[in-house]
Amino acid sequence: MNRSNSPPLTARFGDALVLANQLHAEQCRKGSRVPYVSHLLGVTALVLEMGGNEDEAIAALLHDAVEDQGGMETLAMIENQFGRTVAALVQGCSDSTTTPKPPWEERKQEHLEKMRQVSLTVLKISLADTLHNARTIAIDLRRHGDEIWQKFNRGKSGILWYYQSLWSIYQDRNPNAWSNELIDIIDGWRYGKL
Repeated sequence: MNRSNSPPLTARFGDALVLANQLHAEQCRKGSRVPYVSHLLGVTALVLEMGGNEDEAIAALLHDAVEDQGGMETLAMIENQFGRTVAALVQGCSDSTTTPKPPWEERKQEHLEKMRQVSLTVLKISLADTLHNARTIAIDLRRHGDEIWQKFNRGKSGILWYYQSLWSIYQDRNPNAWSNELIDIIDGWRYGKL
């Protein structure tokens, strides 16, 4: 893919990076001491590698801000600072806007229904999010074995169900190299090939 015509990232992206770091400064990755911003950067890198533009990259940086850091108030701040397009992408990626969040199963079922209808741009960010999480789980499995499933409230079976369901949507709506990588990782979990 020729990227010579891709516009450069501007100061807006830098501002979004600062905001993402501020919003998630006290947050770590589940079951670790890894700063949460590592996930946001990984998702953003994947979105850019998928050909995403600056608005999509900014939304990738902020994709968890609404559900984890303030709900609709945070969404309003994002819209004020980065515009309606970015805010709509972030809201499209969010599986909850309330505190406390609804129960896991209910939230995930509703999110799956939403993913069947969102724009392909939101789907791109969602795939990047899911793929980055899947890669991290795969690395943790190689390092620590099956004990890593204990850090998830629904364990291995819940995570497999959710990721397989997401993959089916990605594959149905927009199959690509990244969705192919995702199913390879899921199959690795399922069949113990990691």
